[in-house]
Amino acid sequence: MSCCLLEFCRVQELKAVREFLFQNQQNNPSLGDKKTENELAWDDSDWGSWDNPEAKEDGSGTTTGVEEDSAAGSAPWLQDCVVSLSPCSDLMVVAKDHKAVFLSAKWRTDDGGREEMTLAVSWSGTLSTEEGESVSSVICIPLASQKRSSTGRPDWTCIVVGFSSGYVRFYTESGVLLLAQLLNEDPVLRLKCRTYEIPRHPGVTEQHEELSILYPAALVTIDGFSLFQSLRACRNQVARAAAGSEVVHPPPLAYKKWGLQDMDTIVDHSSVGIMTLCVFDQMKNASILGGFHASVKGSPPAMSQYITVGGGPYTGFYYAIEGSSQPLLSHVALAVASKLTSALFSAASGWLGWKKQSEEEPTQKQKPKVEPATPLAVRFGLPDSRRHGEFICLSPCNTLAGVTDDFGRVTLLDVGRGIAIRMWKGYRDAQLGWVQVSEGRGERESSPSAPLPRRHAQFLVIYAPRRGILEVWGTQQGPRVGAFTVGKHCRLLYAGYRLMGVNSVTSQGWLLHTQQVCLFDPATGVLRTVTVPFHLALSDKKSERAKDMHLLKRLTTLLKSREVEPDILESEAQSVLLDIKHPAVKKQALESLLANKNAPVSCLTNITRVLLASLKGQDPEAVDEGLFQLCSSQLKLLQLYTDIQQLHSTGEATTDTHTEPTEVAGIEEELARVSPTLQRYAELTSGSRPSVSFALDSPDASLPVRGFLSQMECEGEEIRVVPGPNADWTQLGSFLFWGCLTGQSPLQKVCNTLQKTGISPQQLLSLLLSVWLHREKEVLKKTEAVRHLHTLLTALSSMKGAVEESWDMQCVSPWWQQVRSACVQSHSSAAALLAAIVAHRAAKANITILAETKFQSEWEAVSLELEQWAVCVRQLEDVLSLQTLLCVPPPQGTPGSATPHCSVKALLEGGRGGIADSVAKWVFRQDLAPERLKDMLQRRGEAESTEQPSQPEQGKGEKSQEDAAFNRAAELLVSVCQRFPDSLSPDLLFAHCCWEYVVQWNKDPEEGRYLCWAVEHLKLVSSPHIQLGISSMMWNTFIVKCFSAAAFLIEKVGKAPKDRLCRRDVGMGDCAMTSFLGSCVQLLQILMEVRIKKDGWMHTVGQIKMFPCVAAQADSGVEEVTPPELCVEEVWGGAEGPASLAELALEQKGVHYPLVQHHYLLASLLHTAMTFSLRVKPLSLFDSKGKNAFFRELSSIQLMPSGDMDPGLVSLRQEFLLRVLTGWVTTQRVAVEGPGSGSGDKTWPSLCLDLGLLLQVNPDILRRHLVCELYNQGLDPRAEQVMFEVEDKDVLGSQLLVLTGQRLSYSLLHTQTQTRPAMELLARLPPTLCTWLKAMDPSELGCPSVPLSQTSRLVSRLIEILPENHGQYSLALHLLEAVEDLQRED
Repeated sequence: MSCCLLEFCRVQELKAVREFLFQNQQNNPSLGDKKTENELAWDDSDWGSWDNPEAKEDGSGTTTGVEEDSAAGSAPWLQDCVVSLSPCSDLMVVAKDHKAVFLSAKWRTDDGGREEMTLAVSWSGTLSTEEGESVSSVICIPLASQKRSSTGRPDWTCIVVGFSSGYVRFYTESGVLLLAQLLNEDPVLRLKCRTYEIPRHPGVTEQHEELSILYPAALVTIDGFSLFQSLRACRNQVARAAAGSEVVHPPPLAYKKWGLQDMDTIVDHSSVGIMTLCVFDQMKNASILGGFHASVKGSPPAMSQYITVGGGPYTGFYYAIEGSSQPLLSHVALAVASKLTSALFSAASGWLGWKKQSEEEPTQKQKPKVEPATPLAVRFGLPDSRRHGEFICLSPCNTLAGVTDDFGRVTLLDVGRGIAIRMWKGYRDAQLGWVQVSEGRGERESSPSAPLPRRHAQFLVIYAPRRGILEVWGTQQGPRVGAFTVGKHCRLLYAGYRLMGVNSVTSQGWLLHTQQVCLFDPATGVLRTVTVPFHLALSDKKSERAKDMHLLKRLTTLLKSREVEPDILESEAQSVLLDIKHPAVKKQALESLLANKNAPVSCLTNITRVLLASLKGQDPEAVDEGLFQLCSSQLKLLQLYTDIQQLHSTGEATTDTHTEPTEVAGIEEELARVSPTLQRYAELTSGSRPSVSFALDSPDASLPVRGFLSQMECEGEEIRVVPGPNADWTQLGSFLFWGCLTGQSPLQKVCNTLQKTGISPQQLLSLLLSVWLHREKEVLKKTEAVRHLHTLLTALSSMKGAVEESWDMQCVSPWWQQVRSACVQSHSSAAALLAAIVAHRAAKANITILAETKFQSEWEAVSLELEQWAVCVRQLEDVLSLQTLLCVPPPQGTPGSATPHCSVKALLEGGRGGIADSVAKWVFRQDLAPERLKDMLQRRGEAESTEQPSQPEQGKGEKSQEDAAFNRAAELLVSVCQRFPDSLSPDLLFAHCCWEYVVQWNKDPEEGRYLCWAVEHLKLVSSPHIQLGISSMMWNTFIVKCFSAAAFLIEKVGKAPKDRLCRRDVGMGDCAMTSFLGSCVQLLQILMEVRIKKDGWMHTVGQIKMFPCVAAQADSGVEEVTPPELCVEEVWGGAEGPASLAELALEQKGVHYPLVQHHYLLASLLHTAMTFSLRVKPLSLFDSKGKNAFFRELSSIQLMPSGDMDPGLVSLRQEFLLRVLTGWVTTQRVAVEGPGSGSGDKTWPSLCLDLGLLLQVNPDILRRHLVCELYNQGLDPRAEQVMFEVEDKDVLGSQLLVLTGQRLSYSLLHTQTQTRPAMELLARLPPTLCTWLKAMDPSELGCPSVPLSQTSRLVSRLIEILPENHGQYSLALHLLEAVEDLQRED
């Protein structure tokens, strides 16, 4: 209830604004630094540290010294700028010299999720058009909407800018020039605006709207209605010009121009408005001006009053009689139609920041005609030859004005009487503003007579930048009511006007959203407004409320101090509460006392009792009903808190009076059945990773009395629990019931006490279940807690209003349904199961008693209630088993994450695939390879075949700790799968694991292993329908986008791209992209090799290639196999939610086999290019039909390449496949020389041959090339194996003959150590053979040094495959002889 500074907006991009406005001065910062030093070096030690209690109350107005020091170097820049803020706070203009920046309001969501308003740059650029002119004054005028549906928000805002050249220009929010006026050739000193205000009293003259422009010796006032119509017309003309319509000239501006006389200098002004003197003042003025015999007119004339400040005199008062000067009509200088393009271009280019000086609009050649001013003499003033006024600020009701001067004084003027009534000193460079506050509606309307009109109070706001303090003063002679420590470089922004275009008719029902005073801090960019309560304007002697507020502040200070003794606190607070007179303040004081955390409960009880007694002793009609109800209700709650606390502190143990031995035996039997799972669950949850918790948030912490009061409410005789967060319910439930659950408190007495208070049993049941379910770990450690829970449930059920007496056993009881709802919604699986078991027994006993009383029969009662309990218990057992599995910690070295929690409700709402999805996420967290998961599920099959639960084999001993952990996890997974035989069938589990891994790969494409494992999981799915559907969904959702990007990238680069390009275009590195393309090949191969059972065929890629008829059957073959039936367990049949993954897979369309094969071909080419780093343009290996078919829907029918391919394309394909084989053979050689250092994959040759068939490349050419390359690398045994498959042996023989010659040439001619026998052999060779060997180039050999035995075997193979009539057969014989001779010599 005191003054406060409230942040309502934040300005963004202040650094960019400063750099834009001061970019010409950044190269020479010494001047600014020197100025900053001079400003900061001013000694303010004589002001001292103000002992200001108000400034310390509101922490929002303080700025730390660190912030001020860091911002001091940059903050003073705002003092050199012209700043204006719209009164609606949705537009700010900052201008410097010829540049300006417009900042518009935007809403954004902060980190806490709250909407907050910010001001961001919407336009920046150059405003001046005349050479050498600069901005001297700016105001933002919001224009009211003319629509009937308007509620007071402005239609748009006009920015009015005054220049040193005398021009006044009007702009839109986007920087478009609407019109420009030259009304005087002197610089514009100040722009001010006056808007319509509803008269508060019948005798007040209604003021007209106007815009006033001050020049050094003239004052121009533009009529507000004329200006409003002209601005609307100009803005409409902007739209017409943009649409190409004809020009419509706006109406002329009506203005008056006064030549202000008899003052030496004028720096600021205020237009007070039209006033009418009373008869006495009229006679007084006539006597002073005309003497004793002056005549007085019968009716006083209406006059416009203007006040100026400056020098000689210090303040001048001017009065212009209405009608003494006819308004001038100015032709609106509208350049919208002809210069719209340049204006918009100026706005856009200025915003972009690249508009240069040479591109600015040319200066106007001819200035418009300037009308002469009407002389206006000063009526009177406040003469002070040494004092010069600097700024004047008129109050909202036009009765007072604040004036600052160069002596550091602030003077308060009475505008009507023309006198100074108050002066403050010590405010150099002060900035002023006004706050007008209305009285609350209910404070004067409750008077016994007719309701009095609402009062208004005015407060003067003074910002002293030298001291960094903002003060609020009551006027006229009021005290200082608020002070705030703020920065030294802020700007106080006070508009003094509201919306233009409003009148007495259109403003009916409007709620004008305007701020009065705003403080802008450039160091933080925060805009804050000053709020002042009305009662601060009332004098302390006459206002009981002000005295009450003082007492309330005293009580608040007392409650904040921690070192007060309880007795002193009680006596002081009691006296304060009794002294406060106003009921609303007394209620506020009592609420703050009850909310205090330091006050003991006995103190609160005594004070409330005394206050209630004092209210009862007063006149019943004078007592406030709300205060009386508050005291009585809070006293009841305090008494309840005290009673419960005393019961818990007695230490009396719980005695079971409700539990029958048979019920205990039944519960024990149920517990024995689920105890292994409970024990395993407790071990896993107790050994979880450590976490941080606070002692105050712990359920064990005692509930403070203020927390108890905040969660309970009392209405009449009934006490209710206030709905709130779960944590609050848990703490309240712990306070009421935890002692009973642990057996440390008398259970029956607690229940009786609660029943007497009138709390509904349903709320007590909710509190009991809340504490039970949220304190699961402690419940599992206390075995006797289950028995006490049964006793408590039975006691609560026996309360009046719990179980309805008219309840039909064939209907569902709302009481027990509440227990079931809490259990199925809880994530504490073990505690929920225990509560369900106990409640099931209690409900069964209750039903049995009802049946005996109603039917008098010994038959066991069967009811719908017990059926629902059986289903609920079974569901909770399943969830506990699943939650136990999910609690298994991931292995070391894997990224940890929070353990997911599941509940019955979550699984039912997750749809039929929710269970499999949870297990799949667990598989991913465990980093289980597909093969290991398969091994786990095989144990399930073995366990089901033996019809015994799987047990880990003891005695054989695990090899390591990892094996033991794996066995335990496998045991838990098998038990979960046995509980969910349909939801966790192998096909569904593998499908969900596949999908989980591909989702995780999509989040982190660098982990190619995820996608590889996803494909491996997909291979393990046995159902062809599910396999086909999952493959299609993977391809369409995740794969095809990256796949197409990779293809286009390799096509663009023409080779295997570098890591940087892969990351830029595909989103993953080069190694990850290679793995990704390999997974794409496998995925497409799965799509082609889906097991299609038709006529006993098992079709594969090769079979479909060899038997073309099978390709036609491939699409229809899937339909021959019956789709699998998706079943669900009986107790989980009510699952509702999104469609499961398997259901979505079965809904997928079939794929078009030739199109899949076409993509498989491209994927294989891309994978080989990346693997062996080959140069290739993969898309160029296909014709136009083939290119157009890529990356289409796999289910669509596309025009595919058919017939013989162009020989040029076939040649390119053949060359690429030959290079692939060469690259693979090179890797094989590396693998032989260094084990483990190269790729040992032997599938590439067969893959190249398959691709050759699909690409119409002769496979025999590929085999011959492979044989030659293997021999070239010295891998003769492998070459001999492939040689048997070559068909054209003649060509192969010729190729191998050259290779043999190269080997022999190397041995005889090119070795560094030539032996004598080798030289003699060379001399004995036939001349033809010798010449041929010398022509050989052994450098082409990949491995020239091959043992002679291998070369001899090669020559023997040559003679076998070459026919005798071959032209080189004799040469082969000579080679054989030479090799044999060389062998004999060695």
